Amino acid sequence: MNPKLPLLRHVVLFKFRDSSTEDEVEHVVSSFMSLKNQVPQIVAMEWGRNISEENHHQGFTHCFIISYESIQDLTNYQKHPAHLDFQQILGPHMEKVFVVDYYSND
Repeated sequence: MNPKLPLLRHVVLFKFRDSSTEDEVEHVVSSFMSLKNQVPQIVAMEWGRNISEENHHQGFTHCFIISYESIQDLTNYQKHPAHLDFQQILGPHMEKVFVVDYYSND
């Protein structure tokens, strides 16, 4: 029996522009989450709003965690036409992005 391989986690945090409306931010979020049904390399995807009271968020309000089986799958996702289309939706609303990639350690 082969041991379970760790999943690659792609963590993305967004800081939106102050000029972006709540409806525009919701459109970005729904567009991002729709990638799960368009990009076959995505194993799992989740998101949430920052609710921390520690005040270390530096303006980042939305966190997304996308899981892949390999670095190659992440690379293929980044080149996928649906992801490239999403970047066009995100671009006008993104002030900053913070990304961390790691293999999960159970």
